[in-house]
Amino acid sequence: MRTRLAIKTHALLERFFPERRLFLRSETDTRFIRLKPGTQALASTGSAVIVGWAIIATAIVLMDSIGSGNFREQAIRDQATYQQRLNALSTERDIRAEEALAAQERFNTALAQVSVMQSQLLQSETRRSELEAGIEVIQATLRDTMTQRKDITRKLASIEAQLADGDVQLAQGDHSADGTMDFMAEALERTAIERDQILADAQHALTQADAMASEIRVMEDANDRIFRQLEEAMTVSVKPLDKMFTAAGMDPDRILSQVRKGYSGQGGPLTPLSLSTRGEGPSDDAMRANSILGQMDRLNLYRIAAQKAPFASPLKDSFRFTSGFGYRWGRLHAGTDFAAPHGTPIYSTADGVVIHAGWQSGYGNLVKIQHEFGIETRYAHMSKIRVKKGQRVSRGSRIGDMGNTGRSTGTHLHYEVRVGGNAVNPMTYIKAANDVF
Repeated sequence: MRTRLAIKTHALLERFFPERRLFLRSETDTRFIRLKPGTQALASTGSAVIVGWAIIATAIVLMDSIGSGNFREQAIRDQATYQQRLNALSTERDIRAEEALAAQERFNTALAQVSVMQSQLLQSETRRSELEAGIEVIQATLRDTMTQRKDITRKLASIEAQLADGDVQLAQGDHSADGTMDFMAEALERTAIERDQILADAQHALTQADAMASEIRVMEDANDRIFRQLEEAMTVSVKPLDKMFTAAGMDPDRILSQVRKGYSGQGGPLTPLSLSTRGEGPSDDAMRANSILGQMDRLNLYRIAAQKAPFASPLKDSFRFTSGFGYRWGRLHAGTDFAAPHGTPIYSTADGVVIHAGWQSGYGNLVKIQHEFGIETRYAHMSKIRVKKGQRVSRGSRIGDMGNTGRSTGTHLHYEVRVGGNAVNPMTYIKAANDVF
C-alpha cells in the first residue's frame, strides 16, 4: 500500500505534470506511450539541470576569458614597465661607468701633477739651499771686506801722520825726505785705490745679497703655492678613498697597515725630507713636504689595497640585475644575480688566487677566488671555466663565461662576496667604488 506521503506527492505531481500520452502512428498500426507524472518530473528536472550546467559553464568560460584577457594585458603592461625600468637602470649604469672612467682619468691626472709638483718642490728646495749657502759666502766676504777696510783706514791715518812729520822735517831743510815722500805718496795712492775697490766690492756684495733675498722671497712664494696645490690634490685624492673603504665596512687604517706590512721588504713608505745639514730641527717647509709625502704614501697604499679588494663589477658588457642580496622565501640569497646573453665574459673583481674551479652542487660550474683581507669571491652557473685551481689572477682577468648550470632558472651570473666566511652584499663594494673608479 502506498503511504500517505507518496499519495500527496503523486497528487502534487499530477497538478504540474498531468499524465500524457504520446501516440506513434505508422501505416499499419497506432501505438502510444504513456508519460506518468513522475517520468515527466524526472525528465524536466534532468533538462533543467543540463540547461543550468550549460549556463554556469558558459558563464565561467566567459569570465575566465575576460579575466585572462585582463591578466594578459596587465602582464604586458607590467613587462613594459619592467623593461622601461631595466632600460633606465642600464642607462644609469652606463652614465655611472662614464663618470667612473672620468674620475679615474682625473685621478691619474692628479697623480701626474703631484709627481711634477714634487719634482719642482725638490728642485726649489735645492736651489733655495744653494742660495742660502751663497748668501752666507757673500756675508762672510762682506765681513772680511769691512775688516780690511778698517785696517786700511788705520794705515791711512798712520800714513797721514807720517806725512805731517815729513812736512816738518822738510821745513827744517832735510833733503833726504824726498825719497820718503815719494814712497809714501805712492803707498797712499795704492791705499786709496784699494779702498775704493773694497768699497765697490762691498756695494756689489750688498746689491747681490738684496737680489738673492728677493729671489728667495719669490721662491718661497712659489714653494708655498706649490705646497697648497699639492695639499689640495692629496686631499681630493685621498678623501674619496677613505670614504670608499669606510662605506665597504673596512677600517682604512687597519687595511693600510696590512698592506704596509706586506710591502715592508720592497721599499716601504716614502722617505721623509731632511734639508738641514747642521743638525737643526726640520723647517716649516720640510714639515709640510713630509706631510705631503705621507699623504702620497697613503695614496699609494690605497692604490695597492684597492686592487686587492673587490671594488669592481664582474661584468663589463651590458647586463641587468635580476635578484639582489637578502632573504627570499625564508632562505638567504647570498649574492647578486646579473643577467646577460649566454657566453658573456666574466672577470675577476680583484687580485687573488683561485681556490676552486669546477662543479659544485647548486652552484654548477663555480670559481672561487681568495683575496687579501680575508675576502673571497664566488662566480656561479658558468657555461665555461677559464682558470685553474692555484692560478693567480688580477683584477679584470677573464675567468669564465656566463651560463645556466646548476640550480638555475635562466642564463645569469650568481656573484658572491664573503668576508671571513660570511656572505655580505656585493653591491656594498660595487657602489662604494662608483664615486672613485
